[in-house]
Amino acid sequence: MGPSTIEQHPGDAPEAGLLVLDEPAWRARAAAHRERVGRWTEPHRERRRRGEAHPVLDFLFTYYSLRPSRLEQWHPGPGVLLRGAGADDYLGFPGYRRDGDGVLLDLAVLPGRLRATAGSVHTLLTATAGRAPRLSCFGLHEWAMVYRTDAPRHGAVPLRLGADGTDAVVESLPVHCTHHDAFRFFTAAARPRNAITPRREDQVRHEQPGCLHATMDLYKWAYKLAPATPSDLLADCFALTAEVRELDMRASPYDLAALGYPPVRIETPAGRAEYARAQAGFATRAAPLRDRLIALCEALHEQRQLP
Repeated sequence: MGPSTIEQHPGDAPEAGLLVLDEPAWRARAAAHRERVGRWTEPHRERRRRGEAHPVLDFLFTYYSLRPSRLEQWHPGPGVLLRGAGADDYLGFPGYRRDGDGVLLDLAVLPGRLRATAGSVHTLLTATAGRAPRLSCFGLHEWAMVYRTDAPRHGAVPLRLGADGTDAVVESLPVHCTHHDAFRFFTAAARPRNAITPRREDQVRHEQPGCLHATMDLYKWAYKLAPATPSDLLADCFALTAEVRELDMRASPYDLAALGYPPVRIETPAGRAEYARAQAGFATRAAPLRDRLIALCEALHEQRQLP
């Protein structure tokens, strides 16, 4: 699923430099947003009710901490005036205030901590955007997380090649993971095999746009900037993260075919080539989302509307 754009709806009318949405128009956008992300949130709720774990999709709501209800909540972002009685509900969120006959998000009255977050996110994302994608890691981070261990993270899911075969793959290929939040899950035996030792304080120096986790983390940065983040941008980042997560686990050592995830066999030259092609495609698709987040960070820092 590629990046989406906001469509014009009946009732949209520009006024005083703002996009003005009457209540039927913004409620239609809010409903469309809930329907879009409901593709993931509703099945997640159903699994939780059944007490059923999912080794691929749970990650979207456990590793990433945004609750499904908050993902479903629509926010217009800066530069949008919401009209109608229902718009008063937004006054309960930080940064919203009355403006004439409507309600809008005012970046100048958002909590200072959000502007501080925007500053650090901006530093990380601009550094990442300035580097060429590195496409030769082949998803070995997931293999390094089960290297020489009797307790794999997804213990209920079998390893495609068994423990010995999995260890042999790690030992046969160079391991070069640049992402701290992937590296920290490496087993103790796998850590010395990595070409570098990425630390949290080194993230700005190491993050690069070919990294699947750097792409998935665009979703995290989007929700860390809420409620300033327009929900179309949040949903675009989430949808891309969901797709990248599938590749991440298809290229992993786990056998997930029974769940509908055929393997990308990175232990073979053909599989590594397949992985690198997909990785490059995701890096290309992530770039405009990263640029939009950078622009949002700059607007937050300068307390101005988005262009």
